[in-house]
Amino acid sequence: MSNSADSPGTGSSPARRRRFRPVRVLTAAVFALAGLIFFTSFNTAKGTNIRTDASLLKLSDLIQERSRKNGELDESNAALRDDIESLAERDDGSTKAEDDKLAALEDETGTQELKGEAVSVTLDDAPPDATAKLPGYPEPQPDYLVIHQQDLQAVVNALWQGGAEGIKVMDQRLISTSAVRCVGNTLILQGRVYSPPYTIQAVGDPDRLKKALAESPAIQNYMVYVNVYGLGWKVEDDGTATLPGYSGAVDLHYAQPVE
Repeated sequence: MSNSADSPGTGSSPARRRRFRPVRVLTAAVFALAGLIFFTSFNTAKGTNIRTDASLLKLSDLIQERSRKNGELDESNAALRDDIESLAERDDGSTKAEDDKLAALEDETGTQELKGEAVSVTLDDAPPDATAKLPGYPEPQPDYLVIHQQDLQAVVNALWQGGAEGIKVMDQRLISTSAVRCVGNTLILQGRVYSPPYTIQAVGDPDRLKKALAESPAIQNYMVYVNVYGLGWKVEDDGTATLPGYSGAVDLHYAQPVE
């Protein structure tokens, strides 16, 4: 027995009514989902502009502040190290031969100042509105216009290959455990953050250093981007320069298995 809603007298068949029901359910679901999205957005934003969330600015400020603090700690550590070495040299019971051996080791590790003829290399991002300067090359992607970690590493490796006695990146001396790393468009070196332009200075034979730079395949590839898209590149003779000694911690940190 059919009820009045399904009787032919209503002018609608049961099949027709069933077709309308999913539409009404779908419409209700859409409105419910939209309401949920609006509520979530409001709850996340808390009345602020999500695109310019102050928390992002606070994070950037925190990174810069920590970088500045690390620089101050490095300077303080260097001063303390000088005081300790001065006290130790007064009467440490060592022979002249032992002192000479220690001094040679300090020179090799980069913890002492190094003076000599120097060459500097400066790398910089291309202008944000750069276009291809030579025919046959595509218009640049954003990735083409910034300095990458491998670019800095290529310069450092070429300078070592060219017989550099010591290298400074920005204002820090490199040692055997130094890692040149980039995160986004910033350089992180030994706990401190730097933005382009990046300057790398090396003490050694200027002719050998510049020859090694010119012969590096990685730098030759970088020079394509310099000529086509305008990445910054400058090599200069600095005459006699003094590199600072490394002033950070020299202890090795490594992972240990959990017992």
